[in-house]
Amino acid sequence: MSLSTTITTWGHTHYALCDVVNNGRSRFCSPGFMPHLKMKFSTNPPSLSVSAVLTKKQTDAESKSKKQAMDFKEYVLEKAISVNKALESAVSLKEPVKIHESMRYSLLAGGKRIRPMLCIAACELVGGVESTAMPAACAVEMIHTMSLIHDDLPCMDNDDLRRGKPTNHKIYGEDVAVLSGDALLALAFEHIATQTKGVPSDRIVKVIGELAKCIGAEGLVAGQVVDIISEGISDVDLKHLEFIHLHKTAALLEGSVVLGAILGGAADEDVEKLRKFARCIGLLFQVVDDILDVTKSSQQLGKTAGKDLVADKVTYPKLIGIEKSREFAEELNKDAKAQLVGFDQEKAAPLFALANYIAYREN
Repeated sequence: MSLSTTITTWGHTHYALCDVVNNGRSRFCSPGFMPHLKMKFSTNPPSLSVSAVLTKKQTDAESKSKKQAMDFKEYVLEKAISVNKALESAVSLKEPVKIHESMRYSLLAGGKRIRPMLCIAACELVGGVESTAMPAACAVEMIHTMSLIHDDLPCMDNDDLRRGKPTNHKIYGEDVAVLSGDALLALAFEHIATQTKGVPSDRIVKVIGELAKCIGAEGLVAGQVVDIISEGISDVDLKHLEFIHLHKTAALLEGSVVLGAILGGAADEDVEKLRKFARCIGLLFQVVDDILDVTKSSQQLGKTAGKDLVADKVTYPKLIGIEKSREFAEELNKDAKAQLVGFDQEKAAPLFALANYIAYREN
């Protein structure tokens, strides 16, 4: 609620005393202090019940919440359109046709585009623009798609369904699926190096190094390997599970945010705050994924439900139960948002909303 709205509302029920900040001090003032408001005050104002005031506050809060939700939907739609257009352009259909078809099949199959949005939102938060972050945003989506193609292979999770469609190897064969993932991985780094414009070369080198680390043997791959060798082990604890998820899932989400922040010119201190934010939502993403895997159908998820249970994988619901997992998700969401407090709140709004989206998503 704006200051003028607040004054107008209470001007009809009180003696028009308003709290004004002047040179760092608060003091009360009369209506005549702000003649430009041109407000009329009655000496015998009609009474307004507390319930009416509370109802108005509740209505205002609901209206604000609805507007924020609509603004976020518009933001998501706008960014998804931009990202999809950039991805379409980045992987054109050319010789050898089969490998490019395979790459495009998985890359352009839809998806939430959370990682590219995080990259762009982080860049814009620290003063950058979408075009600066877009090559890196596309790169993290290429790498994410690579990880899905490989994760679905018979030698890994052996899945037949991804984003509501047959997995890549079901269409193009295991051999081409492996090579398609490899090609997307290579293209990701090439795309950042050749398509990022208006950014000092040292920042681009830093971004490439950051991305390589978050997906290598100390990042995504580390989490994937530990996840594989943990199947069927009965004594896996929470610390072990957290290692898997912080590396397998959170690492690329962290990289997405950090890449955007670096490209936008963020100070080192701000980069580290955003890194902590990303780690929280990265772990949050996987906790929610674990919950959805045992509470939703394959049709609702767009991928095979219950596969972790069948594979005897350790998950948060398996270790601590559904309710405790949900409580942990709420805690992670709260911790993530705490890292955004020092930033411009209007510019941080998409990151707040993305954290909520990850926390409360249904698929």
